[in-house]
Order: sequence, then structure tokens, then C-alpha cells
Amino acid sequence: MARPASKWTSLSTPLSAPVLEVIDGLGFNKMTPVQAATIPLLLSYKDVAAEAVTGSGKTLAFLVPLLELLLRRKKSDPWKKHEIGAVIISPTRELATQIHDVLSEFLSHEELCCFRQKMLIGGSSVEDDVLSIVKEGANIIVATPGRLQDLFERKGDLNLAAKVKSLELLVLDEADRLLDLGFEATVNTILAYLPRQRRTGLFSATQTKEVKDLMRAGLRNPVLVSVREKATTSTPKLLQNFYVIIEPEKKLAAMLEFIHSQQIKKAMIFFPTCACVEYWSVAMAALVKPMCVLALHGKMKSQRFRILKSFRDADSALLLCTDVLARGVDIPEVDWVLQWDPPSNAAAFVHRVGRTARQGSEGNALIMLLPTEDAYVDFLTRNQKVLLKELKLPVADHGLTDALQKLHRLQMEDRAIFDKANRAFVSHVQAYSKHECSLILRVKDLDLGKVATSYGLLQLPRMPEMKPHFSESFSGPAKPVDIWKLTYKDKQKQTSFEGKVKIYNETGEWKGKKKPIKKKSIPWELASKAREEKKEARKNRREQKQKRKAAIEAGETVPAKRKLNKFSQEELDELANDIRTLKKLKKKKITEEEFDEEMGLEDVGSRSESE
Repeated sequence: MARPASKWTSLSTPLSAPVLEVIDGLGFNKMTPVQAATIPLLLSYKDVAAEAVTGSGKTLAFLVPLLELLLRRKKSDPWKKHEIGAVIISPTRELATQIHDVLSEFLSHEELCCFRQKMLIGGSSVEDDVLSIVKEGANIIVATPGRLQDLFERKGDLNLAAKVKSLELLVLDEADRLLDLGFEATVNTILAYLPRQRRTGLFSATQTKEVKDLMRAGLRNPVLVSVREKATTSTPKLLQNFYVIIEPEKKLAAMLEFIHSQQIKKAMIFFPTCACVEYWSVAMAALVKPMCVLALHGKMKSQRFRILKSFRDADSALLLCTDVLARGVDIPEVDWVLQWDPPSNAAAFVHRVGRTARQGSEGNALIMLLPTEDAYVDFLTRNQKVLLKELKLPVADHGLTDALQKLHRLQMEDRAIFDKANRAFVSHVQAYSKHECSLILRVKDLDLGKVATSYGLLQLPRMPEMKPHFSESFSGPAKPVDIWKLTYKDKQKQTSFEGKVKIYNETGEWKGKKKPIKKKSIPWELASKAREEKKEARKNRREQKQKRKAAIEAGETVPAKRKLNKFSQEELDELANDIRTLKKLKKKKITEEEFDEEMGLEDVGSRSESE
């Protein structure tokens, strides 16, 4: 096979002058390997399935042949206003918007402006999309799968299926991500509306089993293209991957020290959940002043585009985000990608770090690992062919103390931040428990007291995973804080909170978002006394049972056991209470220690130890 051409002008099928002019204006002097391999195939009317590392130039690899195919048809049969010649399906709004923006650069050329494009994504009105297509028409559609399926299935004046009868090219961008997000059924529905006589380009960073199944369903005899910059790695050639082993309580201080010592201008910091991004965006803003801190996660809707634009335009900023930004999004000048902890799956690591070192630029990435997670480095090397170098990052005690004091002060000044901190910590632990690499990353290996310290919590939250001994490793404020006296800066929230506290004190019910939380209706002293009486009753029954057994073994005559249906009311009430306690344990409303205490089982443990 001939060596792929590197210059745009040396393709076996020459590109048109307007396309070359726009490419030159964008500053892309040479083709990347994936562009050199796929463009000639698509221009020769082949179906293509391309696998290439993130940041390798896949967007131009399908936009250039797309425009060339539309231009060829235009010479003999001009495109009508409502005739759709190309459809690009993207997994996220951000990536669809990015493709739309690059395509706009081409369509601004006077010889290409005859083509109309329309972006169809969630977050905007469906009715507006319908009216726009009906009124203005479209030759190129850039869409997310959910919105596109909705418009295909929509009845009435639109009839999108009739408009794609002359479709030249379908592009499935980040196909593996489309399937990861659960769009397989949606994509198959869309394929059923499209004509079979079309070209299809499938682009992904990894060729999973699901992607191969989609290839069989949507492509006819595809040419497989696999482009890697280095045979030994799945990340960009100019990317340096680092890791640091750090104790959990020092993770925040280490992150802050690293940001300051590296003089980072623009970095993305990945967190496991939306709640973590919400909390740390507030906390980091106070800890890295005057640096700009932005936050973006999947639960945000319309503001996501504004935040992304602000980060692109900023000279220096931190963007805190979830994996919603791990794929495809191209943000120039990101010099570092930082990861608070390992992502939910190994493939996501490759996509995260691919936000830097794009299009031939240099980049760096750092992941923070706990001492219990050190095997993750070898796992990444074997599973994803990622090589990581260890960094030593000393953390001064005063740096940790200062950071924690600021976090404690923030929460004491505004109860809303206290709420965010607790939600972030709980969601982090829950996400960790669902990790795909659960053999290495296990919740039971985490010292949750130290993890809670790194979050700057004022106290340990009640949750099933929280064991009593974690209180010994937890480091909270120097002086205990009465959390019921914390107030909201937002006056409306504070008024609502005071109303809930009043009702709670009067009725014993806390009016939360879900079902009311009921307070015990008897004083603690009486409840404690009742528990002691139950323990004593159980102890007496065990002793009577042992005496009866010993008498039978000695051959003595013992009274017949009473019938099972002759229970006292007290015993029936006790049984019903035991059943309720067992249900609470199963629903994780109480811990195992609280269950043992309630049932009086700790006596059994102490007795067996003494024996």
C-alpha cells in the first residue's frame, strides 16, 4: 500500500478550490494520518469505519469529503432547499456544536454558501426546529440522536424521511460514545428512515463489540481504517501522562500545590459526579483566587454553551467538569488535564486526557491516586496501552490546614455550601462503589474519614458505608459546629429552612424533597431503657433454652413446650418491632452496627469471645 499523502493538494482525487482555500485559512497545512487514510476512501464512494485516537483530526476527515460529494452532485443537479444531502450524528450537544462551528467556516465561503446546514440538538424547542426546517430548508443536518429520532417520527408538515431520499453521506461521529450513552436503539431507528444507497462514515476512538455490531447493521462492506500515532500507546504522541500517589486527606492540598507550582494557565479538572462539580466549583473559586473557575456538567442545559465559550475565550481558567466533556470537544490551549480520581471505566481515561495535546500540540495530564489504588497504573498500561510517569508531590502541613480552614469557613458562612459539600461526598462514594474496575478500586479499601477530611466536611454524614472507626481518622473543624445553627445566605432558603425546623420540632417530621423523615416519638432515655429491657429479655430466653437442652440431655423430665400460637401481646409487639428493624437494615436506613445494637446482638459477640 502506498504511503498516505501528507499535503492536501497531493490527494489522488483532487479537492475543489473553495474547500482548499478554507482549509488553508484554518491553518491546517498538512493532513493527519486519519485524514489521509479516510478522505480518499469516502470520495471513492466507499463505506468507512475509522478508529483513531482522540484529537487526531477526525472532524475534517469527514467534513471535507462531505462537502466534495455535495459539490459533485451540485454540478449536474443543483440541491433543492429541502433536500438533505448529508447527516452527521454526534453523541453530545457540545460536540455537535463544535462540528457545526467548523462546518460554518466552510459554508461562509462564497462558493459553498449555497449549502444550508441545520443543527438539531436538545435544549432548544422542537417546534422551533420544525418551523426552521420547513421555512428555511437544510442540505446538511448536524444532530444529536434523540432529537433526530424525534423529528423523524414526528407527524404533520415536516416529513423528514421524504427529505433524506437523496442522502449522499451519513456520518456517525464518536460511535463508541453513542453506544456507551445508550443510543443503540435510537441509531437503529434513524437508520431505518435513511435510504440504503448512501455512503456511511463511522468514526470512533475504540472498536468495541457494540461498534462492530453497528457496523454490520449500518455499513455495506466497509473499509476498516485503524490509525495510531504510536503502536505502543492509545493516547496522542505529544501527550505526557503523570500520576501521583497521595493520602486521601491530602488530595485537595496536593491539587492546589500542583496548580500553583506548575503555573497552569488553562486546565480541565474531571470529577466523578455532577454534585462534586457543583461543590468544588464554589470551593476552588475561593481557594485559587484570582484565577477564573468555571463548572460544567450534564445536568446543566442552556448555560453549557455559554460556559464552554467563556473557557475557550479565557486567557487563564480552570474548567471543572464531568465526563460529559471527555469526548471530542476541542478546546485550544488546554495545557493540563487533571483527574481528581480514576474515571468509571478505563476507556474514559483515554478520552479525558485527549482534551489536551490535540492537532500536533503538546499536552500534559495528571491523575491523583490513593495508596490503595496504585495497581491502577499497571491496569491502564495493560488495558489501554497508556504509559504513566510518577510525580513526587510534597504537601506542606500548613497548606493542608489553610485549605481545610477555608472550606470550613465557607460552609459556616452559608449553609447552601454545607449542603453541596455533603451531597458531593455522598455522590463520590456512591460513584466509587459502581466503578467498572472494582477489583482494584474498592469502597471497603477507602478510609472514608480521611476522604471526608479532603472534602472539608464539618461532620461525617450518616450513610451505610460509614463505619464508627472512621470518626477516628476524620479531621473536622478545631471546634465542634452545631450544624442546626448554620444559616443560608439566601433569605428565601433560610425562611423555608426555619419553617421545616419548626415543623420538625412540633411534629417530629422533616419535610424533605422525598417522603417525610420521622423523628422518634419517645425521649432518648426511654428508648435506651427499652433497648436494655429487650436485651435482658433475649438473654433470659437464651438461658432458659440452654437449661432446657441440658435437662433433656441429662434425661430429666421437662415441661412440654407451649404451643406456638400462645404468644403474649408484649412478645408480638417485640416481634413486629424486630421485623421493622430488619426492613430498615435491608433498605440501608440504618447501619449494621445500629441493627446489632437495636437487636441486642452485640451481647452474643462478646459472649462468644469470652468463651
